[in-house]
Amino acid sequence: MERFDWKEKYSDLVGDARQAIKQIKPGNTVFIGTGVGQPQHLVRSLVKYSDDIYDVRIVHLLTIGEAPYVDEKYRDKFKMNSFFIADNVRRALNRGVGDYTPIFLSEIPKQFESGKIPIDVALISVSPPDAGGLCSLGVSVDIVKSAVANSRYVVAQVNRCMPRTFGDSFVHVNDIDMLVPFDEDIVEVTMDEPDDVLRAIGRNISGLVEDGSTIECGIGRIPQALAEFLKDKKDLGIHTEMFGDWIIDLIECGAITCSKKTINRGKIVASFCMGSKKLYDYIDNNPFFEFYPTEYVNDSYIIAQNEKMVGINVGLEVDLTGQVCADSLGYQFYSGIGGQIDFIRGSAKSRGGKPIITMPSTAKDGAVSRIVPHLTEGAGVVTTRGDVHYVVTEYGVAYLHGKTIRERTLALINIAHPKFRTKLLQAAKKQNYIYEDQIELDSEKIRYPLELEKYDTLRDGTEIFFRPIKPTDEKSLSHMLYSLSQSTVKTRYMTHTMRFPHKDVQQLTNIDYANDLSIVGIVPGAVGEQIVAIAQYFLDPKTQAAEVAFVVQDEWQKKGMGTFLLKYITTIAKKRGVKRFYAKVLPINKPMLTIFHNSGYKVDTKFDDEVYSIAYDLDEKQ
Repeated sequence: MERFDWKEKYSDLVGDARQAIKQIKPGNTVFIGTGVGQPQHLVRSLVKYSDDIYDVRIVHLLTIGEAPYVDEKYRDKFKMNSFFIADNVRRALNRGVGDYTPIFLSEIPKQFESGKIPIDVALISVSPPDAGGLCSLGVSVDIVKSAVANSRYVVAQVNRCMPRTFGDSFVHVNDIDMLVPFDEDIVEVTMDEPDDVLRAIGRNISGLVEDGSTIECGIGRIPQALAEFLKDKKDLGIHTEMFGDWIIDLIECGAITCSKKTINRGKIVASFCMGSKKLYDYIDNNPFFEFYPTEYVNDSYIIAQNEKMVGINVGLEVDLTGQVCADSLGYQFYSGIGGQIDFIRGSAKSRGGKPIITMPSTAKDGAVSRIVPHLTEGAGVVTTRGDVHYVVTEYGVAYLHGKTIRERTLALINIAHPKFRTKLLQAAKKQNYIYEDQIELDSEKIRYPLELEKYDTLRDGTEIFFRPIKPTDEKSLSHMLYSLSQSTVKTRYMTHTMRFPHKDVQQLTNIDYANDLSIVGIVPGAVGEQIVAIAQYFLDPKTQAAEVAFVVQDEWQKKGMGTFLLKYITTIAKKRGVKRFYAKVLPINKPMLTIFHNSGYKVDTKFDDEVYSIAYDLDEKQ
């Protein structure tokens, strides 16, 4: 087949960079293409041929690569306005060279269309036109397509290295005023291997991702860490603002199929991507990927149509009420609003959706906590306390939506770095966010035993999640205790009193996990995790003997729950060197007596006319 010579066919449109830059007049507004789709050759030429340029306003989103126009020596020539602050312009912006416009990514195209942000010249990068005259915007469609549609003059760097992508990603040569042929490699963005902290975050997020979910997750080390823990998932879909190399392994292992997506089924939907040459080669002419403009991808109504939509976005800090700052470090602007709110709100409206804010628990090499009593002075709120649902750190997941300030505070402190938890508790008391008598444990010495979490199946086939109790379980545990029948209260607590006040219940939920241990049985409930059973032991370190007790919610009795709990907590105790278990049981509590006597240990039973005293050594099997 004869090779199509686009330069010959469109020779009247072909020019060089010098000719293109001459179209820019003093006072013009110039748009520059996004991400690694930035036309590097045109950007270099912009300053090279800038003799007659003055007071030109440059507008862009995130750009990767060179940004010579922010150099101090060009201050009289170029004024930069960015919708998102990338590494290449951050230092200049904080010197006062340029502006930052905080705006939802989904709303930027309307600014172009309405003329509120007029564009005189658009500098973009495209793949070579095909025989029909269509050029692909390749790796960056996002706000570029709207910029092209609303620009007075469009200059396209035609680059054979630009991948040809599908979707609503094409621009016809008739909509381009000058084609500038210049081939150069697309800038590669590579990530360091995630460390243990990021891997722990990835593991925690993965626990929220169900089979058949559709995911929004961008570029960076957290998505890369998350991908490792999604490989066993089934039929995941992708509807995301952007993606990186992490997507390849998940496709090739079969985790991403997009076969369960509610809309755009069978297709990965994005507006731009950044990664390695391997990624750019992978998406080139690959019909599994479809790139669409931001006004579609980031439309919260569109996002919400994906059932089980999981939106994963990064915060810089979060205060104890749930306010998330994501674009500034105090008064210093660091990144941008981007699509965070678009996807947080879209995911929240999705059936079964999960909006997630994630961050490491600390910054500055562990010197400061990202979970704070109040946001740093000057810091702006991107995700409001009313919008936030899940917050994830390496220490766990805090679910905040619909929760009181006290519940939010305790949940966030529970996933803060242990060395900051006591200070956060004390600050919360001063702010009257939590009760004055809230227990303060030495959190630096107390480690939540994650390894004790496990799933198991009861006799009737019901799957139960068993895990150590947490300080945040107070409300759920109180609800379970108050739901017990009077007979269950009598047999477990040897009293008819149905009172479980805060001061008593918090003693059960704030434990050291060493001398005292409580394992709870969890099932999904209308308001989140519902505790339906609890097993506890209280150890005397001098004798290595522990009092053991357990109680099961009435409707969950006679399913084998008690038998499992005793067996599991006994296994844990033996591994920890506990020598002996003992308990007191009323004669009427025949089910508990039966569980003890069927435990497989040599049980010593004594009766004093009122109560049975049960005891057995953990190294003496029957």
